[in-house]
This record gives sequence, structure tokens and C-alpha cells, in this order.
Amino acid sequence: MWDNLSGSPAPNAGDGETLTVEVAIANLRHEDLSLRYYAAWWIGRFGVREPEAIDALLDLLSEEGDKTEAGGYPLRRNAARALGKVGDDRAVPALIDCLDCSDYYVREAAAESLERLGDRTAIPALMELLAGGLTAAVQVPGKPHLTQPYDTILEALGTLQATEALPLIQPFLDHSFPRVQYSAARAMYQLTGEDRYAERLIQALQGKDLQLRRSALLDLGAIGYLPAAKAISQTLAENSIKLIALKGLIEHHLTLTHPDAAPDLSPDLIEVMNLMDSLL
Repeated sequence: MWDNLSGSPAPNAGDGETLTVEVAIANLRHEDLSLRYYAAWWIGRFGVREPEAIDALLDLLSEEGDKTEAGGYPLRRNAARALGKVGDDRAVPALIDCLDCSDYYVREAAAESLERLGDRTAIPALMELLAGGLTAAVQVPGKPHLTQPYDTILEALGTLQATEALPLIQPFLDHSFPRVQYSAARAMYQLTGEDRYAERLIQALQGKDLQLRRSALLDLGAIGYLPAAKAISQTLAENSIKLIALKGLIEHHLTLTHPDAAPDLSPDLIEVMNLMDSLL
């Protein structure tokens, strides 16, 4: 009924538009686990912030009934993701607790949601997951992932402005997995403002692997590095991904320089818009 790794609803789960808020909340406590799973996704997708929905999602973070043979907790994963998208700060302590879950993908979803929620109280727990540095950051035998979701953790620490984590983050610039290197570079730029870290991401746009180029594009958009605009537009990747990255550059700077006022577009931002037009 569901995809244990991606957290996306199964193709036959139904059209989200057919649900109502009331039905979705009720389904979070339904005896049918697949309905509960889909309801959690739906509530996150549509940002339902009703107290009953939050309470039910928090309860799902300790759900045991859907444990897979491999030891995974699909409902916990989806609930953790939904709580980040809904944006209720009440979820922060429970999501921090999820960082200790035995399920790698629950820890990943929790770290991602804590980044979304932007609560710095999560920083110490996220830093703990970097314990052991590169020595501990190895692939789990028989699994497609490392011991921790390092890329998500690093990105969360960067977004949360965890400057105290700089000594822990820097070694991951030399990790054997390029995706982890990119996340470390992204975080280092966010925490130090030094161009050399963003330039590493620009260099990654020339890599041979399409998925890694996509990752670097999105990282550059997330950090709002304007000098990357032309390189982004010329990257061998889908125009849709490049547009998302360029849009990120604009949004980052509009939020940074004009949070409450009508924007006064700089020549650099106008150039980004022209590059976007050329990709449409």
C-alpha cells in the first residue's frame, strides 16, 4: 500500500482532493494502517493545523503496529514528515526524540522536519548524530544508506545557524559520498558566508552523475548564492530543476533584503529572472 523508503502515497491510495479535513483526522486513528498512513501524508501535504490532527500525528510517532520485518516504522516516518510540513512547534520535542529511533528513515524525516520548524533547541541532538565523525559515517552492511542521514543532519544544522557545530561539520567536506560533501559545503557556506564553500557546489554542477548535479542545483538555490545563477542555467539537467534553483536564489534575497517591504529588484536579481525566462 505504501513505499517504505520514499514516504509517498501508493498509486492506489486515492485522490487527496476527495478527502476532507474531518475524514483525514479521523483516518489518523483508523484501524486500517494504510488509511492512517495516507491521512498523515494528506495532512502534511495540505498543511492541516487542527489541534486534533497534531495530537494524532504525535501519537503516530510512537506507533508500533506497522513495524516491518526489516525493523522500519513507515507510519512514524510519514507522521514525522507531516509534522514538519504542518509547522506546529509542539512537535519539536517529539521529533527530537525521534532522532534516537532505530529506523534510519525516521531519523532522516525527523531531522528534515526539525530543519523546517527552525527551532534551535534541536541543535544539540542533531550534533550528537555527527559523533564519531568520518570514522563512524560508513555505509551500513546490506543497506543503501550510511549509519546516519548525514546529508539531512548537515543541512539542518546549516539552516538552524548552528555555528557551534562548525568543527563537527567541516570534516564531512572530505566524506567519500559526494552528496554528503555537498551538504557539508552547503552548511559551511550558511554558517561562515565564505564563497569557497558555495564555489564547491558550482564545481559539482559539472559532475558526470545527473542525480548529483540535481542535488548541487538545489543546494545552491537553498543557500541563495547569486554568483551561481549563470552556472545553474547552463547545467546539464532538467529545466524544471534549474528553475527551482533559480527561484530559490530570488526568494532567498527577497526575504533577506525586503522581508516586509515591496522589493526593489537589483540588477543581479533581474538577470536571474531573465535566465529563468530563457528556460521556459
